[in-house]
Amino acid sequence: MSKMNLKSSFKAFCELCKFEVNTQQIEIIDLLDKFINQKETLFNRLFKKRKKLCFYLFGKVGVGKTMLLDFVFDKLEIKKHRQHFNEFMINFHDFRHEKKDNNTLSAFVKNLKKNYDLIYLDEFQVTNIVDAMILGKLFELIFEENIKIIITTNTKLDDLYKDGLQRDQFLTFISLIKDFSIQKELQIKDDYRTRGNEKPQEIFYPLNEKTSFKINKRFREFTKNKKKEKKTIITKGRNFVVENFYSGVARFKFKDLCDNNLGAEDFLNIAHICKHLFIEDIPIFNNENSNQQLRFITLIDILYEKKIRLTLSLDESLDNLGSSKKHSTTFKRTLSRMFEMTKGP
Repeated sequence: MSKMNLKSSFKAFCELCKFEVNTQQIEIIDLLDKFINQKETLFNRLFKKRKKLCFYLFGKVGVGKTMLLDFVFDKLEIKKHRQHFNEFMINFHDFRHEKKDNNTLSAFVKNLKKNYDLIYLDEFQVTNIVDAMILGKLFELIFEENIKIIITTNTKLDDLYKDGLQRDQFLTFISLIKDFSIQKELQIKDDYRTRGNEKPQEIFYPLNEKTSFKINKRFREFTKNKKKEKKTIITKGRNFVVENFYSGVARFKFKDLCDNNLGAEDFLNIAHICKHLFIEDIPIFNNENSNQQLRFITLIDILYEKKIRLTLSLDESLDNLGSSKKHSTTFKRTLSRMFEMTKGP
């Protein structure tokens, strides 16, 4: 699709959906068009100017990054693939586990090249040392294969994996992305997810008998005439039992999901069998429970991507749920998503 068609099509899409259109979004549409359709020129070859193979879009929570890239991605008539970054890395680690040889990285990337010319990674974030140490070489091989990458993230490139273990070794990845990418920030003041007068209908706080009565009542309403089952989810040999499962509706305590040694792959497997989760007794977050908070952030990211509905009971309102210092920036996205995922139908 040409730039003019893409731009006019986006404006028509926004009008149809009653979305606000601003110059920032139009500028990003133009940049994406140039990025996707860029040609290698004689000038670039003579002066060894690198072809841009990564489009790195960052910005605050709820400003429409994913909506914007989803729109462009859907218009592309090329071999393409969209995946949440957590899921992409799970697939990589699964591939690596199966192959168990020295050529795993190369084989994984060649498999990507065989299937895709462009990969869209939504919600890019680096939170653990295993991913941090592997990303530099992985993306180097992806770029060598001339695969284009488009990324959405809340984090500026220079702030990725900030304060992470052995971050000095991660800086080569940041340098690599800088060399190959167009970086753009989407700057919009409002969080579109929380704009307006709509109130969350499926959030109950504080934790007391009255709240417990209300959430029990809601659970009975959602599971009426549904049969109770016990589901066992197996992830790489780990068994996780879902005690309260009713035809896609599951009920958990916060500690069941976030006090245990569960990760993105476990949460993804839960999302595969559920359409609505009740999560109870979500605490106020602080530096003392930062590990549980990080698991909760990962959980909400995956449930949001899979369009899972939530009913929650909290120690405090969303605005007063607190955060550890380490995860305070990332947690803003989580709170915004919780607001959207708990709205009534």
